[in-house]
Amino acid sequence: MTPPLPQAADLTSLVLRTDFSDETAWNTLKTLLDDHAEHPHATYVSDPAYTNVSIQTRIERNTSPPDDHLLLADATTMTDDEHPLLAVDLYDEPGRTVRVPPRWYAEVSANLCIANLDFADFADTADETGTFRGFN
Repeated sequence: MTPPLPQAADLTSLVLRTDFSDETAWNTLKTLLDDHAEHPHATYVSDPAYTNVSIQTRIERNTSPPDDHLLLADATTMTDDEHPLLAVDLYDEPGRTVRVPPRWYAEVSANLCIANLDFADFADTADETGTFRGFN
């Protein structure tokens, strides 16, 4: 059984590592996320207990903390050259996903954390690969 997730720091999103195959890729991802933000937008969780945890498991166990979204650093994140996180809606449409490259992470995180925009605002504007690449 996976442990409960920690509370995200104020005005940050949880970035949950579910793939532990490449430590260098994880460190690169964190650097990319932190480089695109003036202020921290991420609370990182890197615990092997979450290896390959499913989206459904996270939805079912979303009791503490009661977050409305979560970003997973999964196998695609670690192996794709663009390192896109998998954003998961835990509130309006639990289980709906959209990929978020580090370039767009701060925008997505900030707007979701302050409820300026809904998850659907980002997911509905994703490209044909299911990746959010900004608003046109």
